[in-house]
Amino acid sequence: MRLFDNGQLRKRWRYVGLFAEELMLCAARAEVGPLTQSFWIFWDRGGRRHSAHTALRPGSREVRMEGPALEIDGPDLRASLRLGECTPIETTCPSGKSWAWTRKRVGMPVEGTVEVPGKRWRVSGRGVDDESAGFHQHHTSWLWSAGVGSASDGRPVAWNLVEGINDPPTGSERAIWIDGEPHEPPPVRFRGMEGIELDGGALAFASEATHANDENYLLIRSRYRHRFGRFSGSLGGVELAQGLGVMEEHDAHW
Repeated sequence: MRLFDNGQLRKRWRYVGLFAEELMLCAARAEVGPLTQSFWIFWDRGGRRHSAHTALRPGSREVRMEGPALEIDGPDLRASLRLGECTPIETTCPSGKSWAWTRKRVGMPVEGTVEVPGKRWRVSGRGVDDESAGFHQHHTSWLWSAGVGSASDGRPVAWNLVEGINDPPTGSERAIWIDGEPHEPPPVRFRGMEGIELDGGALAFASEATHANDENYLLIRSRYRHRFGRFSGSLGGVELAQGLGVMEEHDAHW
């Protein structure tokens, strides 16, 4: 990908998240034009311990993502995770004068080890893998949620829902996986970071851990809010028995 397309700067990122009963963890690597950064966010659900770190150094190896492997070697956190398989969704959507591409997998198994000072877990859960790239508009603002859970009849469910980016009426990145098979729901409406209104249903969100990060590099600015927590309600006509995941709000001038 070239650096600009029709005056819009190249952006690309990969975000991987793990949602398990013991803990929740995410990590990302991102590029905005020539600038690069990585970050991770950790939540110990039982110990009520929350930590996060952002690395702005070019070439930082604090977060490494290669195929199905995620490795984190950060301040007070080490993790080695391997992602399994699930059916992905992929789309390319208009973005201002250009375009944006994304590929999402949600609900695949994630296994490995996570270690913080004084504690080590061998974890097994389910997660999300978000790969995105494109020439997004100079000002892009969105709300996003991904999560996993089970329906009241025992079937596994997962979702990727968004408002403000890659969300045309059809051909969007919105997806609900029921028993491993994805389908696209109609447009959704976020109630801030408190819940999501869907066609024929709604998800309520109970936050457990909050992370905030604001950056200002003059021409590139961003306001980022990220929350791990629990979900309840109905999804694509299916009642949730339980759900875990993330809510995100991002406003970027880039």
